[in-house]
Amino acid sequence: MFGSDTHQASKSDPNTETLSDAELLRYDRQIAIKAIDIKGQEKLKNAKVLLVGVGGLGCAASQYLVVAGIGNLTLVDFDVVSESNLQRQILHDDNDIHKLKVISAKQALEKLNSYSQVDILATKLNDEDMAVQIAKHDLVIDCTDNVVVREQINRACFRHQIPLVSAAAIRMEGMVTVFDYQKETPCYHCFSQLFGEQVLSCVESGILAPVVGIIGSMQSLEAIKLLLGIGKSLSGRLLFFDAMTMECREMKLLKQAKCNVCG
Repeated sequence: MFGSDTHQASKSDPNTETLSDAELLRYDRQIAIKAIDIKGQEKLKNAKVLLVGVGGLGCAASQYLVVAGIGNLTLVDFDVVSESNLQRQILHDDNDIHKLKVISAKQALEKLNSYSQVDILATKLNDEDMAVQIAKHDLVIDCTDNVVVREQINRACFRHQIPLVSAAAIRMEGMVTVFDYQKETPCYHCFSQLFGEQVLSCVESGILAPVVGIIGSMQSLEAIKLLLGIGKSLSGRLLFFDAMTMECREMKLLKQAKCNVCG
């Protein structure tokens, strides 16, 4: 479980910000949770999260991060909003068609919580640029649907030892996991080797709107737990969700000894 002070945003830093009276009132219901309290809420306020992909998963995950009080959220996506996105990408609407997704999402998120700073990168990052951006953040959330980008993110997160929350959703199914890059836990490449290169897309197979909402919300929940160092994370575990049966299954993920990234 990721819970050390190595990555937490509230480590002894002279620039750590405390909560204002207005924020104490705004987050009162979260502060009332003993595992969070004021100290935990201040950690969220000082946290820096990088979210890659502002599609269905990204829209769901980002809105819950922002309303929960994440102080700085950076969105990365080079795509524009299309009409077929609106069925599930809830931060965008009809007026946003042809607009960059990061711009549309930023505008919607700032309406949800003016205390959260939302930065945007409307570009496709190369390996080095991705690594530079990841190094600036406390945690990364992968909301992409592209294996090449997922592998790129994984390599950079491993290089800088930044925890990664990863997920996928298709048809009426979804899955979520966490990579914390500890000595005994797997990385994304350990996982991807099990399934090969064939990856289905939503265009080919479809996706039910609430499924990405559920899985994206789970990503935000895991991210918050990691930032606060509370609970048991999904590191080393893959959680499957089946909307048809409303059942969850868990699979253990093992570190691959011959992994090209972490082996």
